[in-house]
Amino acid sequence: MGRLGIDFGTSNTVLAVWDESRREGRTLHVPDYGRVFALEAMPPSGPGSLTQTPRPGAAPPTPADVSVIPSLIHYTADNRRWVGQQVLQQNVYQSERTFRWMKRFIAHRSPARVRLDGRELTHLEAGRDFLSTVLTFAAAELNVQDEEVAFTMPVEAYEHYENWLAGVAEQSGLPRFRLLDEPSAAALGYGAHVQPGHVYLIFDFGGGTLDVALVRIEDDQGAPTGRRCRVLGKAGTDLGGSTIDHWLFQEVLRRNGRSDADDDVRQLSRALLVECESAKERLSTHPRADVSVLHPRTGAVLGAEFSQQDLEELLDRNEAFTRLDQTIRRALNAGRERGYAESDLEAVLMVGGSSLIPPVQRALQRMFGRDLVKLDRPLDAVARGAAAFVAGVDFYDHIQHDYAIRFLNPQKGGYDYRALVKRGTPYPTREPLARLTVKATHDGQAQMGIAIFELGEVRPRGSAEPVELVFDPSGAARVMQLTPEEEERRTYFWLNESSPTFLEADPPATKGEARFEVQFGIDGNKRLLITARDLMTNRVTHRDFPVVKLS
Repeated sequence: MGRLGIDFGTSNTVLAVWDESRREGRTLHVPDYGRVFALEAMPPSGPGSLTQTPRPGAAPPTPADVSVIPSLIHYTADNRRWVGQQVLQQNVYQSERTFRWMKRFIAHRSPARVRLDGRELTHLEAGRDFLSTVLTFAAAELNVQDEEVAFTMPVEAYEHYENWLAGVAEQSGLPRFRLLDEPSAAALGYGAHVQPGHVYLIFDFGGGTLDVALVRIEDDQGAPTGRRCRVLGKAGTDLGGSTIDHWLFQEVLRRNGRSDADDDVRQLSRALLVECESAKERLSTHPRADVSVLHPRTGAVLGAEFSQQDLEELLDRNEAFTRLDQTIRRALNAGRERGYAESDLEAVLMVGGSSLIPPVQRALQRMFGRDLVKLDRPLDAVARGAAAFVAGVDFYDHIQHDYAIRFLNPQKGGYDYRALVKRGTPYPTREPLARLTVKATHDGQAQMGIAIFELGEVRPRGSAEPVELVFDPSGAARVMQLTPEEEERRTYFWLNESSPTFLEADPPATKGEARFEVQFGIDGNKRLLITARDLMTNRVTHRDFPVVKLS
């Protein structure tokens, strides 16, 4: 029976193991890489916060403690690597050789590269090096070989992220793994706070994303732990603590009348981002925070002062509360379609370091009432839940995204998309989800197929053009405007691009001929299945043939 759960986060990574005697997950401390905190001294999210109130000395962690690994990796000039807490101990957090926010870059499939020692390194590669190093040590510590482990994923994660995790697992010697969305894992991670028969809203606001899930805990005496979780609705958006750091970064530049393209600003950009992150965290517990960076050569100071009110106004100006509300409403609306109203909520369980930001807490308290909102396990609930899941606690789940086929529309001279699988579809399916006919596009066509796309969230247009903070090859931070083509690339993901043709017409078809009738279903492993019949020969060429993996 597997027992290791992994929550790879934008700011911190948490590992948890299933404690059979306590019937719950507990965080796993990885010496050198991780840092242990007493539960009552829980820090805000982000590596900078890990300097606050750790357990003294080398005292071993207790079941009530939380151990986190800063999601950081530093490549030294002599080919060594510092990982997690080592980066902070070596005082190289601000170095251009240090990678952070890797999960966010990976989720966005960012092409950004950093040149180090004559080679270019992507955040995808840095993230792989970081996580595989941590998991290799954890696997050795636990003697995990043939056991199954669980990775958690954001609600709005896509197949490329799943494939990346699979590669990391294989490299770490953990070929058997299961995937679980982060909000659902958090529901299990709250443990005794979650009772059978009750409905909960999981609000997971981390360093990279905001994920919301409405869940109902159900009695099932046959389940290993006596508890099962039915997911009633899910929603996610690309908003996290690192987004807020970027907004603070831009605000400091605005107040100083500067641009990220200025040479001296480029030299200070990494240090400025660290200061913005620290200011955000300080504003969780203090009324004011300063951002100040000194140029080492000119002595010029780039800085600004922020109050808690300034932070709240910055969030409001960037429509953070609107996006927060929309994401919550999408999850609640999905639950309403299944017969569950907002009044059925037993509690709102807040997860993720960004949930510690006071304006965010107040926004949820205004929405649901102070007594309903709980914040007990912000950093380790997801990993603890993943460990519970792989130990036997399971879910009644549904498909999390919309899927469509792409076809050429002659009238518009471009492509259109036809819905194939709607988000919220339960699986496995008993009846065909859809049927369609595949026609030949030219005479003599023997290879035919279907282009299957996963549809991402289409973000509403605000008053400002969409931008993203990226690092250029020199390591400097830049604010880049997203092109319409890049936005579309992030919205429509071609899942079977490497093998789009899987239907073989024998004899070959003629142009315009309706040659194959295809119907679709989903199996218990979230695989999209096709059954295809050749209309010329009346022969079934594929029966329940898996084409792509859904999420």
